Amino acid sequence: MLRRTSKMLWFIALFSILLLGLFITYLMTFTSLLTVSGHQYNTEMWITQRNRKITLKSVCLQNNLTHPSTTADLIVAKQLFIEENHKLIYCEVPKVGCSNWKRILFLLKLNLTINAEYIEHEAVHKDTFFKKLSDYPPDQQRTILNTYTKVMFTRDPLQRIVSAYRDKFLHYTGFYYGTKIANIIKSKFRGHTNSTESVSFQEFVNFIVEQKPEGLDKHWRPMHYLCDPCNIDYNVLGKFETLKQDSDHVLQIVGAPSNLRYPEIKKYIESRTDAKLSAEYFSQLPLNLLQQLLELYKLDFILFGYS
Repeated sequence: MLRRTSKMLWFIALFSILLLGLFITYLMTFTSLLTVSGHQYNTEMWITQRNRKITLKSVCLQNNLTHPSTTADLIVAKQLFIEENHKLIYCEVPKVGCSNWKRILFLLKLNLTINAEYIEHEAVHKDTFFKKLSDYPPDQQRTILNTYTKVMFTRDPLQRIVSAYRDKFLHYTGFYYGTKIANIIKSKFRGHTNSTESVSFQEFVNFIVEQKPEGLDKHWRPMHYLCDPCNIDYNVLGKFETLKQDSDHVLQIVGAPSNLRYPEIKKYIESRTDAKLSAEYFSQLPLNLLQQLLELYKLDFILFGYS
């Protein structure tokens, strides 16, 4: 009886040690998942990122959008900005805070600690200053894609459309959008270009839905065409709606200086495009046109978890 009890105690002790070992292994694995480049993840942020990636991958598979390749498509490669000092790839999606993100890349590249507000809007949009993935030979592209931290930011597709319209046709003072593209739209829907009246939102939307999505201007091209997230495994999927938190998270991961934060600089004094303002614009559209627009951006909605 005593011998049987001794064996039972020995078995319980061994089983307890095994359980403890498994728990420690799990804890170490979980901790490693929450730690990147020596920086501790916020657990809530980790869960958010996991859920966004699960949604994205599921939709990619359901729609046969996954086509594995060792290099990025040339059009996509031109959207991928490379910051070598911190091994960071940033996919530019216009109207999703990209100007301020370029300010960050500017500071990281030059190892500057000045306030981002001192960097002019025009300066960060001179593409010759930044390297893009397309500037590297194929072998180096593969290495960069496999080893750098890859980041893209998205925004509610309808709010992004309204923001693009306001920026390029209500406020834009340059020739390309304010005159050239505006005259193309006026000629198509008014039959002439004599009017000085701005392009209407309905004309703009009509102009968009009549074109192939992959050929649209990058300021309103569907986001998945710009960054190809089904075939590029982005480490962070940020959102405009949580821009500051997601951006600070990226900066922590890549080991940016602790004083560097995402700058909240607005190009215009007026309020940003939000859900309420967007609803006012879309209420101007006939239902069939709105349905065409929703169909055009359908994949952006479901890939990135927008209702």
